Amino acid sequence: MNRRLEFLGEMGLAPLWRLRARDAPPAEEQNQAAPEFEAGTVSVAAPATAVPPPVVTLEAAPAAAAGADQRSLRIARLTLDELKAEVKACTACGLCKSRTQTVFGVGDESADWLIVGEAPGAEEDARGEPFVGQAGKLLDNMLAAIGLARGENVYIANVLKCRPPGNRNPEAGEVARCSPLLARQIQLVQPKLIIAMGRFAAQTLLNSDASIASMRGKLYRYQGVPTIVTYHPAYLLRSLPEKAKAWEDLCFARATVAGGTIKK
Repeated sequence: MNRRLEFLGEMGLAPLWRLRARDAPPAEEQNQAAPEFEAGTVSVAAPATAVPPPVVTLEAAPAAAAGADQRSLRIARLTLDELKAEVKACTACGLCKSRTQTVFGVGDESADWLIVGEAPGAEEDARGEPFVGQAGKLLDNMLAAIGLARGENVYIANVLKCRPPGNRNPEAGEVARCSPLLARQIQLVQPKLIIAMGRFAAQTLLNSDASIASMRGKLYRYQGVPTIVTYHPAYLLRSLPEKAKAWEDLCFARATVAGGTIKK
């Protein structure tokens, strides 16, 4: 096993997050010490406790304004297959001119867990799937750390369905045109929990301009669905020390599910 990991490391394919111990601790110990994870050559210890911080519940505003336009009202009545076709043919903003293809979403379409990122990057634009490449590998390892897997009770989507040129930040008009699509996507999946990854995902879903740091550790609601904010995996690849905070957020999400806070 160690030799295999050495080979993978030489190829740049070593796990970004990996539980050091195979066996899960007994239930009575799970709130005493969280596992450590490896991030490349940097070892990042998880917080000393997996008990989530105090919950402050805030109700998020819906994505669509009260005076929604006709496009938003039409999108709100689409089935999942119709929504996929709508996204594939979308020309609502200028991103349709530079995209290779749209990136709708991937995973279990009746999942309890919904991951929302910001926008497709170059690899996502080429493959038509969100969260691929190194950020996708990190997300997969984050999910595995709490007993989840891509496509198994997890659905993954982005705020934007098309890649902004040069991987620039989404513009306000682009977010506004894509928000009805995301809102309907969430309604159709009907998740029990949403994890907003990154500033644009959090600010779009929660109708806020607050920073990620100030939004972490609180339980919000988007269209009545419990929502937790954490850092985007691409940011964590650049800021390894923040992985311990992301682990806190995952523990918070897991505790929220296990604690009966969620009602579907």
